[in-house]
Amino acid sequence: MAKSSVLGYPRIGGNREWKKALEAFWAGKLEQNEFESQLRDIRVNHWRKQQEQGIDYIPVGDFSYYDQVLDTAAMFGIVPARFGYKGGPVQPSLYYGIARGTKEATASEMTKWFNTNYHYIVPELDGAQPVLTENKPLIAYREAKETLGIEGRPVLIGPLTFLKLSKGYKPSELDGWIDRLLPLYIQVLSELAQEGVEWVQVDEPVLATNISAEDIERVQRIYGAIASAVPSLKILLQTYFESVEFYTDLVALPVAGIGLDFVHGLQGNLAAIREYGFPQDKTLGAGIIDGRGIWRADLHEKLKLVRELEGIVTSDRLIIQSSCSLLHVPVTTAAESKLPEELKNALAFADEKLSELVVLTKAINGGELSVEQELSSSEAAVGALGRSAARNRTEVRTAVAAISGQEPVRSKPFGDRHAAQQSKWQLPIFPTTTIGSFPQTAEVRKARQLWRKGEWSNEQYNAFIREQIDVWIGLQEDIGLDVLVHGEFERTDMVEFFGEKLAGFAFTQFGWVQSYGSRCVKPPIIYGDVAFEEAMTVEETQYAQSKTKQPVKGMLTGPITIMNWSFVREDITREQIAYQLAYALRQEVEALEKAGIGMIQVDEPAVREGLPLKEKDQANYLDWAVKAFRMTTCTVQPETQIHTHMCYCEFHDMIDSIEAMDADVISIETSRSHGELIHSFEENTYGLGIGLGVYDIHSPRVPSVDEMTNMIDRALRVLDPKLFWINPDCGLKTRGLEETVASLRNMVDATKLAREKHSVGV
Repeated sequence: MAKSSVLGYPRIGGNREWKKALEAFWAGKLEQNEFESQLRDIRVNHWRKQQEQGIDYIPVGDFSYYDQVLDTAAMFGIVPARFGYKGGPVQPSLYYGIARGTKEATASEMTKWFNTNYHYIVPELDGAQPVLTENKPLIAYREAKETLGIEGRPVLIGPLTFLKLSKGYKPSELDGWIDRLLPLYIQVLSELAQEGVEWVQVDEPVLATNISAEDIERVQRIYGAIASAVPSLKILLQTYFESVEFYTDLVALPVAGIGLDFVHGLQGNLAAIREYGFPQDKTLGAGIIDGRGIWRADLHEKLKLVRELEGIVTSDRLIIQSSCSLLHVPVTTAAESKLPEELKNALAFADEKLSELVVLTKAINGGELSVEQELSSSEAAVGALGRSAARNRTEVRTAVAAISGQEPVRSKPFGDRHAAQQSKWQLPIFPTTTIGSFPQTAEVRKARQLWRKGEWSNEQYNAFIREQIDVWIGLQEDIGLDVLVHGEFERTDMVEFFGEKLAGFAFTQFGWVQSYGSRCVKPPIIYGDVAFEEAMTVEETQYAQSKTKQPVKGMLTGPITIMNWSFVREDITREQIAYQLAYALRQEVEALEKAGIGMIQVDEPAVREGLPLKEKDQANYLDWAVKAFRMTTCTVQPETQIHTHMCYCEFHDMIDSIEAMDADVISIETSRSHGELIHSFEENTYGLGIGLGVYDIHSPRVPSVDEMTNMIDRALRVLDPKLFWINPDCGLKTRGLEETVASLRNMVDATKLAREKHSVGV
């Protein structure tokens, strides 16, 4: 009989109970015992849900107090030296200090989990002496068994993936680190085996990236050692997000099961299993239901795939599971009462995906007639959305086809534009600016809530927004910034704001997903053809500009970021969606320019996170991503200065594409990676305007002038001072008023020192 499983469940809770508990604990409003109790209740409730749905293999150990990679580092005592760790279990104050920073120590770097919208904390191995501090998967297994009688499937990140995601060692030291960690992994697994655990899920998503033959040899060594040390334990070696490399080597490993993604890795994995078959002594974890997307599956189509797999792998060796952890989708559609019916019926969040897995498993074990109603219902829902008017806007398709067939280029090259812009703006060397948003206080959030509820009129709300703009224009002038912003007080989220004003979008009430730490986002749903309807940002930007003689930047979110930070339709390509967004945003750029706004920032922080995991697919993606940005910005006059912003990513392998975007000024996050990005510019030239963020806005600490001066000095060793801007890493929406002002004052002071030092000869 086939079994059902998921690879992980959203930790945040249906009403974001997890987020609220974390933030109350951090604020000192919740004692540690109560905090632990609340998280335990959330965790147990998640197991109970899966148990009641009828999931056969329930993951345990997938729950986290912040991030699963940080959990693994803490379990092995891998703590950066600057935190003064003395050994033993990593206590909450230290754990959260690593993630968020302290007054004395900067936070560890945060970056994207493969090509998803989730961020993990990057382990720092330099100087670490790993030791098992506590067996977290064992603790989770015992808790699930004691509370609900569940024989859970413990989950842990595999050694190769953990090390590939870490920093602080040379490539030549990788094997030595495997030697250090492997005995600890074996200790964890041995204790699980002694406890009576049957299956353990060991996640090695790195095997679905472009790994080398040497890495396969490392995997063989790792899992050969584990099999010898813990022969009784069944290891499900789990991959996801793409098809695996070295399929035949992988399925020959001495493990009991192999997990493959048959959604995002469908083409490659299916081709491999068709050609080479699957070992008769292993279980196949078949990732059939999309763990990252929100769309209801056409279960008839999914069942065809499962039947084909069943012809290769007998049903008693088949686990029907999600393609990856459900961490990446909202919890449930049950409470969504405001979506169009045709859309809601076509959605499946985490809880609905549990049902889909159970239905498919029942169909395999009991025949299709046993679930005939469920199969027909899914087919009807998918078909109804496909026929909807929202997905068939001929005028949009025609216009986008016309402009996407043209090469989008500015009317003048950068050199000519730069001269024209300098003549117009007369900015000093090292212009200072911010990325766009300022603190959204409780007062701002309350005002928006009152307006959304209808308790405030549009006039009241607009007056309030203007008051906030007035305050922050004054503060920016007082601090001494050169290029100002209006502060974005009218915006809940940099993607949601635009989605609400464009056709083709829908919004959930409770569709939250974790982005990083307690930061949860509610991604828009791009379910139809995207179209511009009316100006979206002109009013606030034009008002802000009327209050100052200094330039105020218009602020937009770019097409690739809107796409990558939304749940998108699957019936057309992502490239087509990007071009629809670019065409709509181009009309907004033109409206800003017409209104007299001469600097326009089109943020693209999410370009790199959409980069395909396979190197062979990356160039094509970057080509159309760059084209979409240029489609958005290419029609403005040479004197209009186009800015963009990128963050959260490693850019050394796409510098050429960044330059090809042809933005007059780009700002890039660099401070949280401790300046490592600057190394990219030590090896590559960059001839456009650029600002490398000089302090980390994700941490509440106020950076010193010296810290920022050091960052500026290093950047100016490799970048042209005439083209260098100074700015924070990212927007300041989540920060407090006092820390924001103090940090920006220090930034301006550091800029003054830099001007004194570097202005001679410039």
